[in-house]
Amino acid sequence: MFDLKKIVRPNILNLKPYSSARDEFSGQNGIFLDANENPYGNLNRYPDPYQRGLKARLSAIKKISSDNIFIGNGSDEVIDLAFRIFCQPSIDKALTFAPSYGMYDVAAAINNVQLIKIPLDNDFQIDVNTVNPFLSNRAVKLIFICTPNNPTGNTMETKAIQQILENFEGIVIIDEAYADFSSKASWINQVNKYPNLIICQTFSKAWGLAAARVGMAFTNPNIIRLLNKVKPPYNVGQLNQEAALEALENIGLFEKHKELILKEKLNLKNQLADLPLVKKLYPSEANFLLVEVEDANVMYQELVNQKIIVRNRHKLVNNCIRISIGTPEENKLLIECLQELCVMYNGR
Repeated sequence: MFDLKKIVRPNILNLKPYSSARDEFSGQNGIFLDANENPYGNLNRYPDPYQRGLKARLSAIKKISSDNIFIGNGSDEVIDLAFRIFCQPSIDKALTFAPSYGMYDVAAAINNVQLIKIPLDNDFQIDVNTVNPFLSNRAVKLIFICTPNNPTGNTMETKAIQQILENFEGIVIIDEAYADFSSKASWINQVNKYPNLIICQTFSKAWGLAAARVGMAFTNPNIIRLLNKVKPPYNVGQLNQEAALEALENIGLFEKHKELILKEKLNLKNQLADLPLVKKLYPSEANFLLVEVEDANVMYQELVNQKIIVRNRHKLVNNCIRISIGTPEENKLLIECLQELCVMYNGR
């Protein structure tokens, strides 16, 4: 049976968090002489440390209580906080699947936590038989599941995730950075069913706010309290909060851009399929395509020479490049460049 206290680091359970001036007084009106702020300027006051306005708007849109929402400095902050809360350095372990998002490796290394990496099957799905032996390992405190997965683009099968959630006594983090582009349902509505579940999402992808660095976590209030306990007091700036709120007030534009990206993805996929240099196109529920080519290193460099920058994923998936969906004009230039490369290589 899941017991949160048994998997939280003892020093975190006993931690007395920093109490900021805005923890002690959260009103909006008054003469503020409590936080050693400069009395002059447009950005002279500290932001709301708990992002209450942003959480209230997200609560209405996502149909989930504000008590289930955490706002981070990008979803990468949520990943790092999970290691700091649940994993004793050099003692506990975390688990993820390969290939997947590289920040799990980096966050594990920074926190001196061994990351177990289980290969996905030939369809880039989780083989539950390979995971089962680790579910009862008390040293494993975190499992990261990226769905839609980066760099492969596919969503993970529901049954596999359910089996992990129901049989693992640690924390399962489902990274949904690309979920807005997917035809599959988010796991947010399962937060109250599974006490060991954390969902990560972000404003960086479908919402077009990569520069603002605003991430979200959805989980039960007990874990939210731990995240708030460990995070820096003012982890998301006022301008970033305002940018996210502004985006949420224009959902029509969000939907329009998302529809255009998905339409362009289909067009790009069809055009790529006709190119002799393209060997395979992997299914994608994200805003990118994983493409197997004859020689990923050569193609990547040829595209760079034309000032078209894709991602070389050859080290993760053999001879594959990852192509983010651009504007119609950008995608057109990409295809024209690839067509020229096909002609050039056929002439050799």
